[in-house]
Amino acid sequence: MSHSATAPAPTTEPPKPNGLEGVVAASTELSHVFGEEGRLVYRGYDIHELAGKASFEEVAHLLWVGTLPNRAELADLKEKFGANRILPDAVIDGLRALPENANPMDALRTGVSLVGAVETGLFDDEPDLDEAIALAARFPAILATFFRLRQGKEPVPGRADLNTAQNYLYQLFGTEPEERHWKPLETYLVLLMDHGLNASTFTARVIASTDSDLSSALTGAVGALKGPAHGGAPAKVLDMLNAIGTVDNVDAWLTNALDTGERLMGFGHRVYKAEDPRAEILRGMAETASTPEFFALSKTTEDRALALLDERKPGRRLYTNVEFYSAAVLAAVGLPGDMFPPTFAVARAVGWSAHVLEQVAHNRLIRPQSEYIGVTDKTFTPIADR
Repeated sequence: MSHSATAPAPTTEPPKPNGLEGVVAASTELSHVFGEEGRLVYRGYDIHELAGKASFEEVAHLLWVGTLPNRAELADLKEKFGANRILPDAVIDGLRALPENANPMDALRTGVSLVGAVETGLFDDEPDLDEAIALAARFPAILATFFRLRQGKEPVPGRADLNTAQNYLYQLFGTEPEERHWKPLETYLVLLMDHGLNASTFTARVIASTDSDLSSALTGAVGALKGPAHGGAPAKVLDMLNAIGTVDNVDAWLTNALDTGERLMGFGHRVYKAEDPRAEILRGMAETASTPEFFALSKTTEDRALALLDERKPGRRLYTNVEFYSAAVLAAVGLPGDMFPPTFAVARAVGWSAHVLEQVAHNRLIRPQSEYIGVTDKTFTPIADR
């Protein structure tokens, strides 16, 4: 007979925070979310100072190096991006072996892992800037390769003369993109490049803290971003808007969704208690990039959803988040919904790698303590007596 298992005595200590909310787990100079104010800052620059003004490559330099580049530094960075857009044959063969209906996030995760396994000479040392550039440049190439292969088309090699946003669309569709498509995409990529210590960034830093390689850290980060509670939401916003269909159907659809307990996608944020500043910028871009009909549907849905949420959940401070108008912008540049989350990763690869570089510069293994709440007095019972 085993002793009876007794629960520990009740404690008067305050409960531990769920999801580590409010726990400071790292120090960073890269970015910060001022949730109460609705502000996002990259290395001292408010996001409004960068989005639509600085290029993807300029902001990547800012996060990786700490300063906006001069002309020579920018030219050098662009040259390095261009030189790293060609995938090894073994990586392309691995992507070719995936089923056509594979989730693009799974394809990206697989591709990033394959790059690390195949290009061992590049990613077997302590992560550095050259590795960060090389891996960030391969993210769009991996995605575009899988996107074309699943359609029965051959991959399009990257072009060194194009910027990151232009080249991504070029590798996806095989034609040089118009400014009305690549420019909104570039602003989107700048807006999503970093965002404090979110789940995927924390994942990357934890892996880096074990002295693992950059490819492993970013493979883990992609896995974290895949979750619908983190990076998968824009695709669900598009599904919601497509389900609503027309402006005339907005009220009835939203009311029914709330009555049946469905979550309205694109509203509310774990940190922001004011409007997400990225949503504000993307709204203006969506109005320019989308068709008038789709923007009208998006704006009417936003307005009515905010009103209904305020009415039914007063005091919750639920505002439009970045995912809502990300859907409109990414759809306008020609991407299908399942490509939204991995395109988010194209942007965030820069932030992830910048955090890895910051972690390894002053590294200490990230090893938090858990609170054990189980019993401690069990004794073993032989299998014949169980």
